[in-house]
Amino acid sequence: MSIVRILVDGYSLLHHWPEIAPGKPRHSFYARDALVSILTQYQDACGTPISVIFDGGGAPAGTPKTETVKNGIEVLFSKKGQTADQVIERVAHLMKPYGEVIAVTNDYAERETVISLGGSACSCENFILMINESLNEMENLLKSSNQSQFRKYKKNTQ
Repeated sequence: MSIVRILVDGYSLLHHWPEIAPGKPRHSFYARDALVSILTQYQDACGTPISVIFDGGGAPAGTPKTETVKNGIEVLFSKKGQTADQVIERVAHLMKPYGEVIAVTNDYAERETVISLGGSACSCENFILMINESLNEMENLLKSSNQSQFRKYKKNTQ
């Protein structure tokens, strides 16, 4: 079965990726925005839709309360009294008829729950490696393509 969506526990990933928004609090707008930016690049490279879910109940004032789509990434905030894990479980269950989802979290129990619902799970560390490999590969392909096009241009203009 094909992967239809990647579900990311936003704060779990942010807490395990200190290179994103260094020096900024993990629950800040800046850290969330930087994460969404990187996830957008990854989604563009892999072609699989991504939803990032943040715990909304304990979020600081000014945190959006509803779903938004930013640069093609679905950004969700759980409601007060609800966790990102509960949202991920619900979406994994609802998506089951359409294909497999991958949950990205370092919460072992959450990964096991998603697997029991027919999905897959990935630790934050492994997902970070996947993102970095994919983005490096895309950068190398672009560099190679640009060099090739430049050589053709130079040859045609001489």
